[in-house]
Amino acid sequence: MHTVVLGTSGTTPADVIAVARENARVELSPEALTALAKAREIVDALAARPEPVYGVSTGFGALATRHISTELRAQLQRNIVRSHAAGMGPHVEREVVRALMFLRLKTVCSGHTGVRPEVAQTMADLLNAGITPVVHEYGSLGCSGDLAPLSHCALALMGEGDAEGPDGVVKPAGELLAAHGIKPVELREKEGLALLNGTDGMLGMLLMAIDDLERLYKSADVTAALSLEALLGTDKVLAPELHAIRPHPGQGASAANMAAVLAGSGLTGHHQDDAPRVQDAYSVRCAPQVAGAGRDTLTHAALVASRELASAVDNPVVLPGGTSRSSEAESGGGRVESNGNFHGAPVAYVLDFLAIAAADLASIAERRTDRLLDKNRSHGLPPFLADDAGVDSGLMIAQYTQAALVSEMKRLAVPASADSIPSSAMQEDHVSMGWSAARKLRTAVGNLARVVAIELSASPRATELRTGLSPAPASAAAIAGARAAGVEGPGPDRYLSPDLAAAESFVRDGGLLAAVEKVTGPLA
Repeated sequence: MHTVVLGTSGTTPADVIAVARENARVELSPEALTALAKAREIVDALAARPEPVYGVSTGFGALATRHISTELRAQLQRNIVRSHAAGMGPHVEREVVRALMFLRLKTVCSGHTGVRPEVAQTMADLLNAGITPVVHEYGSLGCSGDLAPLSHCALALMGEGDAEGPDGVVKPAGELLAAHGIKPVELREKEGLALLNGTDGMLGMLLMAIDDLERLYKSADVTAALSLEALLGTDKVLAPELHAIRPHPGQGASAANMAAVLAGSGLTGHHQDDAPRVQDAYSVRCAPQVAGAGRDTLTHAALVASRELASAVDNPVVLPGGTSRSSEAESGGGRVESNGNFHGAPVAYVLDFLAIAAADLASIAERRTDRLLDKNRSHGLPPFLADDAGVDSGLMIAQYTQAALVSEMKRLAVPASADSIPSSAMQEDHVSMGWSAARKLRTAVGNLARVVAIELSASPRATELRTGLSPAPASAAAIAGARAAGVEGPGPDRYLSPDLAAAESFVRDGGLLAAVEKVTGPLA
């Protein structure tokens, strides 16, 4: 099994995916353990002083003005976790919670939180044991981080609340910890707050969305090429010199992918045959421009994610040595300072941006599918690609499903980050809503896979109905792969949902790309 080693300088997208989706083990490096111990020494020194220090010896949020006496501080840390574990609604997916936990551990290991090494090790132990705290859909405003979701994770560290075991069964967290020989943590000064205050949930979902979208954008290039071919369109619009004079990187990559899929096609270029047309419709001709813009959006989102992965998000933070004009509290070896780095705006914006791009990609794919099914615009194909139109309905209602998915994606494209609602007695008076942006993007990405799958169901069927003309070798490989995956070809009406589900799995799991790339080599 793959092992991810956490140091003090962040982590990589690949490591997050490995832990969240592939159950990779997590280890703490000696460097991280040393940094944890040094930061804890600073917190302990500050805790021993009479002056109040936010997060160490005070209340939180709107209650930060109260100085907490020494004998109540452990109770304070327990209480913040218990009171903030106030989520409601359905359980969040296991991979999301694992990403959330791992990314919080990443920040803890930076040495800027003041958490003890043994608490960090317990966090790793839970991940390695396959224990996943129950986190609920609602509870985060995306400012002061993902407070409620992270609180449910911290609650499990304390042996409280509910969690899902490696077998998928939900049990009391204390029982699961005991069964795996894990001792619940007893939180000390600052530790409760440090476990709650980060953008880890929205960042984890961003990273997984990027991972999925990178595959889906390539898959959409393939299905766009298949549709162009099935519509007897021209591939001249994919010429590299045309895209070089508008040098958006994503556009050029998308055009190159489509050209690679269509190389050697016997169907392209027949737009001047029986029903001559000067140009293909926008949904065909402008496919690289639309998909390319989304690809460039994805590149920007990955840049933001990389910066966030290198960040230590907490409030207050532990800084080594020296003094500063804004210093809140100092000890001989460092200081603790309040800050606003927990605000989720940078992540929230790109989550919303990706939802917009995904909706537009889905929209243009649906237009191509509709064109394939319309006998007045499909250049010789039967209505709805039906076997005996009138007796058979063909893919008529598959397009309805695709249209419904696209319509929902347009609604999901409305930015969550444009909203803000005050909380904590107006102390936290502007929030990012990044968690909500991440949740709706997650739905949008799933819908995009289904939209692309329906185009994949239509375009090969249309190609197979074109007798006497041969598809490109890569197209033929895509069609053969789809058929082998359970997406059946032309014929009388049948129960269609299993075909669409098979197409979705073929797209989502990378089977479509694998089939095509055996012919084309790696797509961009």
